[in-house]
Amino acid sequence: MCRSCNDDDPPGCYQKDIANTGDRVSRKRDDIMKNALVLGAALTAAVSLASVHSAQAEGAKEKCFGVSLAGQNDCAAGPGTTCAGTSKVDYQGNAWKLVPAGTCADMSFTTADGREVMGSLEALDRDLPKS
Repeated sequence: MCRSCNDDDPPGCYQKDIANTGDRVSRKRDDIMKNALVLGAALTAAVSLASVHSAQAEGAKEKCFGVSLAGQNDCAAGPGTTCAGTSKVDYQGNAWKLVPAGTCADMSFTTADGREVMGSLEALDRDLPKS
């Protein structure tokens, strides 16, 4: 095998170097393709895991009663209401809103008349609309 072709080298040295260079380039290209495939697979796995984690975080919600403002509840709020957005008074005890899991019991608000009210995981008998 010839390392470099000089005037002293035997005939055919040029062709041998070209052939060896082609083999090296081919092996290098194969290595690059393998690395690209491995990297692509790793990125796909990472994105999939991130999506699953994000979906779980978004799904971690709970119903919290007594924390929505009038007309901003997420679903039916007891007698006299039929769907989201139908609560009649601020912090209506039987109206609920979806909040991040684990935060409901820590929510507190001051009403227009100065009372402090807390969120609850169960419907409340306070601040109900007048019949």
